[in-house]
Amino acid sequence: MTWWTKALRSLISSDEGERLDLFRVFPGTRRFLAARHHYAYLRTAGDVLFVVVVLSGILGPQIPEKNVAVFLSWGVLWPTIVLSWFFVGRMWCGICPFPGLGVFLQRKGWTFSLPIPKVLQKYGVYTSVFLLALIIWIEVVAGLDQSPIGTSFFVLSIVLGAAIFAVLFPGQAWCRHLCPLGRISGAAATLSITEFRPNHEKCRGCTTFACKKGVGDKRGCPVYLGAFNVQNNLHCLVCGHCLPLCDRDSPQLLLRNPYSELVRNKGRYITCSYIVPFLIGSQLARFFRQKPFYSQLESWLGMPDAMSFSLILLVAFIFSLLLIKLGSSMFGINEDPMFGKFSPMVPILIPMAFTGELVYRMTFFAGGIGDFIPTLGRQLGVEIFSPLYFSIPDFPVQILSAFFLLNGSIAGLYIFWRFCLEDFEGIIKFKNFAGINLLVGFFLLSYLAVIF
Repeated sequence: MTWWTKALRSLISSDEGERLDLFRVFPGTRRFLAARHHYAYLRTAGDVLFVVVVLSGILGPQIPEKNVAVFLSWGVLWPTIVLSWFFVGRMWCGICPFPGLGVFLQRKGWTFSLPIPKVLQKYGVYTSVFLLALIIWIEVVAGLDQSPIGTSFFVLSIVLGAAIFAVLFPGQAWCRHLCPLGRISGAAATLSITEFRPNHEKCRGCTTFACKKGVGDKRGCPVYLGAFNVQNNLHCLVCGHCLPLCDRDSPQLLLRNPYSELVRNKGRYITCSYIVPFLIGSQLARFFRQKPFYSQLESWLGMPDAMSFSLILLVAFIFSLLLIKLGSSMFGINEDPMFGKFSPMVPILIPMAFTGELVYRMTFFAGGIGDFIPTLGRQLGVEIFSPLYFSIPDFPVQILSAFFLLNGSIAGLYIFWRFCLEDFEGIIKFKNFAGINLLVGFFLLSYLAVIF
């Protein structure tokens, strides 16, 4: 069997054994990730872009049409991160510039290396989801995506949070337990076509656990996992730290059916259970805010924009949460004696939730890409770039958005079909089967209604 045939089978097969190890087929990939200086180059490039954004936002003109910091952050960097989730999981977190200051302080020995508090391990997920909600709320009501200096202070606040945690605790505690961008990336990574996993046969008998603890001046896993502990895509940064530390050649980068993890976990991940309804609700609210009817509603409510959007966001979130609970109840079972409670409607809606975020960010990109070079020219005082302006019509963007969302709904129905044929075979009544399909269709129509 040729590698590309096995790659195709890995992507479409529901058999967990049908997975292609990209490290074996393309050994250069493993060498690249194992060589820390390669990651250093990537992180340096990210750091340079980060510094450009921060300095441009603080020192440059405070008009979005004359400052590229806004578009680089919200129109390039954020959509690129969202797109990367579908292909390489949380690999962006491995080169993210935000923990850079904290890592530097730790290397200088400026850290207390305190034990991670139990309360942070247990309740960090709730705090990070709240911070994610706060970021999206501020982005919209404060016009963060139109404020150069606001964008700079936003990214600096995350750097400060990561640095404080680095001074207090070992490794990247911020990234593991509290980072809102890391939390949403972890949830989205469950949908990735790749997964970083150990070969447990090779791990058996290992007594050093070097991939977790590190050896000498080589740092171990920054988020306290180690290759042997990786069971899902929620926390692994795909940073490559474990590769040069493992003397058993255990780590694998596997190509997989992107829905296999969602089918397997059946909605057990607490992270996804909170992020998915909020994302769907916030996306519907954000899209609705861009429609002319929103101004009429705002006038009718007699509230300022911040309060009107907050109300709509709260209603959309609660409505999405209730519909997800309704859909999960239609399965007739939501608890297992082995792994506890689960919400099977959540994995069904994960593809739509994250394609919805991609669509929202893509819309921002399409609206600003035509003015990027002229904006750079205006910021530098070079007006000769003004004729290079162009605009992308709304209609093709809307059609592409509808295509992505349709694929997200089809993916959700595929996951539901797998549930019906496997774990929930013979359990779901026909009327409930029809009801769940209608719920997926209702979410799709809700998206299309606020986009078109």
